[in-house]
Amino acid sequence: MIDAIVREIHIRKDYLSAESLQSIYLGGGTPSLLNQNDLDKIFAALSRHYQWDDKTEITLEANPDDLSKSKLKSLHDAGFNRLSIGIQSFNEADLRYMNRAHSAKEAEECIQLAQDIGFEKISADLIYGSPTTSDEAWVDNIEKMLSFNLPHISAYCLTVEEGTALHHFVTTGKSQPVDEEKASNQFDILISTLTSNGYDHYEISNFGKPGSYAVHNTNYWMRVPYLGIGPAAHSFDGESTRSWNIAHNPKYISSLKNNSLPIEHETLTLKEMYNEYLMIRLRTKWGINNDELIRSFPQYTERFYSKVSAFMRQGKITLENGAYILTNRGKHLADRIAMELFEE
Repeated sequence: MIDAIVREIHIRKDYLSAESLQSIYLGGGTPSLLNQNDLDKIFAALSRHYQWDDKTEITLEANPDDLSKSKLKSLHDAGFNRLSIGIQSFNEADLRYMNRAHSAKEAEECIQLAQDIGFEKISADLIYGSPTTSDEAWVDNIEKMLSFNLPHISAYCLTVEEGTALHHFVTTGKSQPVDEEKASNQFDILISTLTSNGYDHYEISNFGKPGSYAVHNTNYWMRVPYLGIGPAAHSFDGESTRSWNIAHNPKYISSLKNNSLPIEHETLTLKEMYNEYLMIRLRTKWGINNDELIRSFPQYTERFYSKVSAFMRQGKITLENGAYILTNRGKHLADRIAMELFEE
């Protein structure tokens, strides 16, 4: 797999034209399983074609049970300067319900270890809306996270994905389903608590202290070109073309052995680009910029103004500094509002 990834990096070396990378992100699956030799091979391949410096955000996604002291030190020595840790909860009942491999103790210890090793840029995530998470437990989770003084926190509502053990337990009545009203209330608690503690709510699921927004994710929301390497990885040229690798490890490896890219493409229509712009930007603090809208999608502005005015009257969208932005009330319905604004 590592050899195939390295080969893909070489084959696609001209996809990005940037002289210096703004971010490098190892995520999807469990990249923390890679050993030092694997990481060295990947970074050596990248360095042959791209440049980066101390300002480049280099992130690794990891689970708490993978982050031993020795592992954290090797990651730090390898050049990673940011960790995205899947904490989910500091509550044992939550972790058991979500079938997580780590314990609440490991969740706390891995953050402290990472800070002791020297990682300053750490993002950790929490899950709300679980039947095992009372409002009191949710407040405790947030307070525990705040005690580490992390620069970035992500939080997501629990979703029950088809094909998972949790989905089976819920559909067979062995586990309770998600209570939408409780989840909505916990989202409000989250916003109120984190913003009052100095975090900017800069995207529906993301909170960062000023100057600590995720570079990688922010560029994605701003439609900056990116290159995805590995099975199922997606790429975007910054204009209208998306591509993705097949989600099949053996076929991916076999294809790269023959110097062939296991890739598919799609070219977005103007309408698809418009709808995607609405969906992505409405989730952010920057919102839908009126000047950008007129410049890029003049064909749709009249109908947009007609549709958005209803949401403004309902107090779900506000116009601030030339941008249409969701209010806290509107954030609960972000996807639904975007869909109603879409061109069909």
